[in-house]
Amino acid sequence: MDTKGRLVAGSHNRNEFILINADEVGRVTSVKELSGHFCQICGDEIEVTVDGEQFVACNECAFPVCRNCYEYERREGTQSCPQCRTRYKRVKGSARVDGDEEEDEFDDLDNEFDYESNDHRYHQHGGDANAPSGRHNIGRVPSNASGLTAPLEMDSSTLNPEIPLLTYGQEDDAISADRHALIVPPYMGSAKRAHPTPYSDSSVSFPPRPMDPKKDLAVYGYGSVAWKERMEEWRKRQHDKLQVVKHKGGFGGGNNVDDLDDPDLPKMDEGRQPLSRKLPIPSSKINPYRMIIIIRMAILGLFFHYRLLHPVHDAYALWLVSVICEIWFAVSWIFDQFPKWSPIERETYLDRLSLRYEKEGKPSELAPVDVFVSTVDPLKEPPLITANTVLSILAVDYPVDKVACYVSDDGAAMLTFEALSETSEFARKWVPFCKKFNIEPRAPEWYFAEKVDYLKDKVHPTFVRERRAMKRDYEEFKVRINGLVAMAQKVPEEGWTMQDGTPWPGNNVRDHPGMIQVFLGNNGVLDTDGNELPHLVYVSREKRPGFDHHKKAGAMNSLIRVSAVISNAPYLLNVDCDHYINNSKALRESMCFMMDPTSGKKICYVQFPQRFDGIDRHDRYSNRNVVFFDINMKGLDGIQGPIYVGTGCVFRRQALYGYDAPVKKKVEGKTCNCLPKWFCCCCPSRKKTKKGKSKDKKKTKSREASTQIHALENIEEGIEGIDSEKTSLMPQIKFEKKFGQSPVFIASTLLEEGGVLPGATSASLLKEAIHVISCGYEDKTDWGKEVGWIYGSVTEDILTGFKMHCHGWRSVYCIPKRPAFKGSAPINLSDRLHQVLRWALGSVEILMSKHCPIWYGYGCGLKPLERFSYINSVVYPLTSVPLVAYCTLPAVCLLTGKFIVPEISNYASLVFMAMFLSIAITSILEMQWGRVAIDDLWRNEQFWVIGGVSAHLFALVQGLLKVLAGVNTSFTVTSKGGDDGEFSELYLFKWTSLLLPPLLLLIFNIVGVLVGISDAITNGYESWGPLFGRLFFAIWVIVHLYPFLKGMMGKQSGVPTIIVVWSILLASIFSLLWVRVNPFVSRDGIVLEVCGLDCD
Repeated sequence: MDTKGRLVAGSHNRNEFILINADEVGRVTSVKELSGHFCQICGDEIEVTVDGEQFVACNECAFPVCRNCYEYERREGTQSCPQCRTRYKRVKGSARVDGDEEEDEFDDLDNEFDYESNDHRYHQHGGDANAPSGRHNIGRVPSNASGLTAPLEMDSSTLNPEIPLLTYGQEDDAISADRHALIVPPYMGSAKRAHPTPYSDSSVSFPPRPMDPKKDLAVYGYGSVAWKERMEEWRKRQHDKLQVVKHKGGFGGGNNVDDLDDPDLPKMDEGRQPLSRKLPIPSSKINPYRMIIIIRMAILGLFFHYRLLHPVHDAYALWLVSVICEIWFAVSWIFDQFPKWSPIERETYLDRLSLRYEKEGKPSELAPVDVFVSTVDPLKEPPLITANTVLSILAVDYPVDKVACYVSDDGAAMLTFEALSETSEFARKWVPFCKKFNIEPRAPEWYFAEKVDYLKDKVHPTFVRERRAMKRDYEEFKVRINGLVAMAQKVPEEGWTMQDGTPWPGNNVRDHPGMIQVFLGNNGVLDTDGNELPHLVYVSREKRPGFDHHKKAGAMNSLIRVSAVISNAPYLLNVDCDHYINNSKALRESMCFMMDPTSGKKICYVQFPQRFDGIDRHDRYSNRNVVFFDINMKGLDGIQGPIYVGTGCVFRRQALYGYDAPVKKKVEGKTCNCLPKWFCCCCPSRKKTKKGKSKDKKKTKSREASTQIHALENIEEGIEGIDSEKTSLMPQIKFEKKFGQSPVFIASTLLEEGGVLPGATSASLLKEAIHVISCGYEDKTDWGKEVGWIYGSVTEDILTGFKMHCHGWRSVYCIPKRPAFKGSAPINLSDRLHQVLRWALGSVEILMSKHCPIWYGYGCGLKPLERFSYINSVVYPLTSVPLVAYCTLPAVCLLTGKFIVPEISNYASLVFMAMFLSIAITSILEMQWGRVAIDDLWRNEQFWVIGGVSAHLFALVQGLLKVLAGVNTSFTVTSKGGDDGEFSELYLFKWTSLLLPPLLLLIFNIVGVLVGISDAITNGYESWGPLFGRLFFAIWVIVHLYPFLKGMMGKQSGVPTIIVVWSILLASIFSLLWVRVNPFVSRDGIVLEVCGLDCD
């Protein structure tokens, strides 16, 4: 097509094509250069007024809107600017509408009341009143005089290349090229409307339609009836898509890409934007951190080069032990350091989540969530704490029909059952109160305990009155719960009985049937305002002698199956009974990742950091664990995601079922499209070999997907009792081996978006739920091996997250501004050490199992640096052996007068100084980008030593005995006394054997310091120089064990422990000095003089 140097402007989607004249010297090469202004509503070019200026609809913000959209918005719209919401003023040539102010700027009586002028201007040009404008709709099927029917969809590949797009003819030579442009003509025929579409028959001629650029576009049909109809249709489409984009997530699911790439949906629409984004650490903070890590590696090499080439011959054993310990510390540092190479943070957009999935006037499309709460012994885990956790879940800011709370009582205690019954009654008052006044947190114990002015932002008398009434109700609720606890202290000889006289089924904790009680949800219980409440279900799985119930992991797997039968939400949240929801929008925060259409499909879980209440201000035993949650976990989030820490985690149900993460499909032949065919033919052997190697693997990966597609029909047939042949039941047999013999549960696993099976009754579902929590259900299945929480370790959390990452999933670390969850932590020394002992024991069990990350999971989706972090999480108990040895060396050196380092040269001094300096700078930079206080970092360092020489050492011994010899050992805690007051538990002393190793090390080093100082005093000033190195080494150990010493001494009648310690130490030193410089004893011995008397 010969354009004669003129701009070709058009839109394939809008069925437009325009040729516009351009100067021979300065040809316009893009539409934007032509005018630079396009209507942000319909996309048309904004016309020029009679004065030669661009049409401006809004005088406040100059938001680009064309004249036709301006007129339509004034007549039938909101009469205001879409951007600044300022009411449109009447411009010259526009008809007056209701609400227009009296304007004296111009006199326009001809057009002031001409409401129909814009609709009929096309008649002035001889056009049909019903003819369409120059912009045409696509997809309609017009009929014309020739009997031709236009196709429904456009296909650019079918166009005749010799006919210009939508011109339907040649340029009219009668029209001067310097005055006119070509616009696509309407299809002229006998029909009322014409909709020209691509047609390849060149025999049909269509005369061009001249258009004078100086004239208003409305003359050519813009603003006609057809334009109005098209505009209304476009607005409706725009409004629907603006509100929600259908999410089809889940395993194997996907989104309709055409919906996401629809040109009618604005690119800057908030509903289409990502629901979250990564926030990398600023380069000014992370680049120096990476540089110092590399420098520290180089210094480490120089350090070991010096240590290995300069042995201490007169203390070779001490030197060898110290070098071995230092090499292990360096390896541990590498495993801990490199996963923190690329830390990131994340930000969520809750408003976009609501815009996408909560359409006004329609049911919410947010995904349902099942919440799991686990408890065992109500005497150790107070029912009041569990009740607060449940209340915070029921009052969460989420659609009530999308939340179901399942409480697992693994102790089958009637106290827990009765407390949950009382909680369900109190929830009818508490939930509407929380949602009415939007309070935080929504756990009543912690809400009423906050020492803040609750009248600061809510001064309405209604709130004050209702808050006081609610506080009285909660106090009465606490009295009832505490009454139940007091009653449960003394168990009747015949056991507990229920209100109807029936014996409590769980009187025998180790031998009882499964129990399920639905307190809220399906029984029509409403809150005090008449609204529905979330589901609340009590579950106690069956227990019989002779079965391994797998502790917490087994209880969580039972909840997975029960929830799948009853509610079957696609996402699960698990919390400990003492971890309440502190941020009512926590579920929404997690859904910003899980329900994101682009990145949410590969996320297996969203982990929240653990935050704690009731910890002393100084955090003596590093209960907050800030370094791990704010530094290490951010580093892991930049690789493949954080590890699962056992609570405060939202899971994708399909990931817990052991499925692989969805793989992005590649287009066939995509890798060869960029290469000539002869190149692919030159490498047939390589292609064949690669195909041969991966053939079996591809079949294995696709087998489960194809099985899911075809197995549901077989399972449904099994449910309905329809007989089928053995071959057709093979998929069902495979599913039964994996998930167990429950057709209802197996069918639920195939519902990727969740939901209860259609046609199922409540009675049948409860019967099936009892079946799936029976103690023998998991026999000969993959539960605990490949499905659900993984068995084999007391720290099932690490193992479960590790298996998911091996399947190619990734996890996400979410840190909201307001902590999502808060819990309680043991603050006295003995309980804290026992907690660390359990964690370390679980790591040793994983280290000795087949799932050890050192040798498991190669060739799957686990990334190398993620593997480094998992290796570090299971080998850290081994550090206890070199740590104990290294903490013993200072005392040995002081007692023997030897040292692990020879006489230090200038070079060695520089290396040692650089080593300590690099360690300090690394810690400072970590505190900077992780926003961790120096107190938290120092407490973490101290407790690393305390836990390493006590709990980690015992865990290593206990784990080896359990794995190698099958001997189970336990360490009991005995309470010896305490006092009342705030943080009274901090000073509670409980004796346990875990206290022995650090106590011996502390005494040993203190004695070594005293002996070393006394020896230096005795030997003179020459011995003070070598003593300083040994003293520094010993004081390093004592300072790290100082919190342990405070815990041992307890509260000494208000006298600070540091004063007692320094008093003993200084008294010993001054006593030794007094002995050394005693003025009453001569240094040269007794001098005998002649007295002058003759004794003979």
